[in-house]
Amino acid sequence: MKGQLVDMFFSEGAILFGRFVLTSGRESDYYINVKKLSTNPGALRLIARLMAEKARALGIEFDRVAGPELGAVPIATALSLETGKPLVIVRKKPKGHGTGSQIEGEVKPGERILLVEDVTTTGGSVLRAAEVLEKAGAEIVAISVVVDREEGAGERIGEKYRFIPLVTVSELFARRDSAGVEE
Repeated sequence: MKGQLVDMFFSEGAILFGRFVLTSGRESDYYINVKKLSTNPGALRLIARLMAEKARALGIEFDRVAGPELGAVPIATALSLETGKPLVIVRKKPKGHGTGSQIEGEVKPGERILLVEDVTTTGGSVLRAAEVLEKAGAEIVAISVVVDREEGAGERIGEKYRFIPLVTVSELFARRDSAGVEE
């Protein structure tokens, strides 16, 4: 199934080459657009199954699935449906109306959360979401990402949490190079 996911990055146009500015502010000559996959029902189902199987294989037990807005929301939703675990969405900042909460969904103190993300470069976005959840009393049991760009996120996240990438950028480039995929 992992090979199928790697192939989908190319068949669905989820990896682009050119000049891009990333969320981290860094410039890159390639862009990984997991949203191309997470808006495709077949690819999204595959991502959720891979994440669920990887967590199960590693013995990771969790009470809820969480994801920061926006890119991780469909992934967290699909994983919630795949595992039957309740969903939590972490806003980038507290909403300016109603309860003013930064968390959508319930988080009870002591609950174990599997936090998911679409792509990590430095890990800053997902680490901020982890901090918000921990302030609400949750325990982050692992952070699972669809793609690790291998630019420091794994080390930074790994200092505090179990880090589980489904695919690394090295694996994507190895597939591109072995298949002679055009840039």
